[in-house]
Amino acid sequence: MSLELDAVTLTYPDGDGRLTALDAVSLAVPPGRLTAVVGPSGSGKSSLLAVAATLVTPDRGRVVVAGTDTAGLDAAGRAELRRRSIGIVFQQPNLLPSLTAVEQLQVMAHLSGRPPASVRGRAMDLLDAVGLADRASRRPHQLSGGQRQRVNIARALMNEPAVLLVDEPTSALDHERGAAVVALLARLTRERATATVLVTHDRAHLDAADETVTVQDGRLTAVAAA
Repeated sequence: MSLELDAVTLTYPDGDGRLTALDAVSLAVPPGRLTAVVGPSGSGKSSLLAVAATLVTPDRGRVVVAGTDTAGLDAAGRAELRRRSIGIVFQQPNLLPSLTAVEQLQVMAHLSGRPPASVRGRAMDLLDAVGLADRASRRPHQLSGGQRQRVNIARALMNEPAVLLVDEPTSALDHERGAAVVALLARLTRERATATVLVTHDRAHLDAADETVTVQDGRLTAVAAA
């Protein structure tokens, strides 16, 4: 299992008490499967993603990423685990304006201590996988919103993560481009054997997921297989 959340509870300070963001949530995502997480605003979707990304430490429960129990890791260990095993696709691509599409990917290798030039071939392969090999030399302002999001996805896959976490990738896209992005994520999940969690408010594209999880008031209330 590439990603496992076992009875995870997360609370935040709220005045004199604590607000429960996640309440004993358990979720397992194997390699090559895409799990969609849906629910109303404030239901706990973002908290679930933050815990899975090891950006937030839960009060109770276990988070296991690519076989590593994160409870035994300090901040530096969690950061290294994210670099090595977790790809994150943020809601906004946040591409560096001065870099070309291929350089956006190459810089990920630099952050992992590898010379960017040594991974140009992998970067080009990933751009080809998302249909942008012919846009490799374009900068963000020369790309459409859907193309920037595809670069964002390719960038998250650059270090061959076991887990891919995706936050509302269609929020700034129209229906057609949103459907194309979700279909692309589903295909890459299978081809790259990632355990993918897709947080979305858009139920129109859920047929691309292998299963759909509904979160309500911090609790996992329903799981529907595709």
